Amino acid sequence: MSIRGAAAYKNVGNQSGAEFANPHRLIQMLLEGALEKMLIAKSALERGDILGKSENISWAIRIIGGLQASLDADKGGEIAETLGSLYAFVVTHLSKANAENAPEKIQECIDIIKNVKEGWDGISEEAEKIFQQQAQSGD
Repeated sequence: MSIRGAAAYKNVGNQSGAEFANPHRLIQMLLEGALEKMLIAKSALERGDILGKSENISWAIRIIGGLQASLDADKGGEIAETLGSLYAFVVTHLSKANAENAPEKIQECIDIIKNVKEGWDGISEEAEKIFQQQAQSGD
């Protein structure tokens, strides 16, 4: 299989995973994607690949912006408010990291999103039960 073919296959696999994921898993996938893009950006910066750094930071910012936009303050209350503040900080900090070529700022954002993801991962079983109940009740 060619490299291009392998990349296309991976893309189909990612799309299929998203297509069949419950909302909890979709958030996990977005957090994983943001982390991946920040790690790639940091590595690119350390190699002197400014274009690669900028592209991956931009992608991470778009993902985190999407996460932020999906928050529901009415249902999420204080947790949604806290996550919104964290996401806003990360977006601002990544923008500064991009402008200043500051790998330490990218790392700070990685650490924050890792903590959010660990918390999100910790509620997997509870979230699965909720989604199963909603599916059974038709919500």
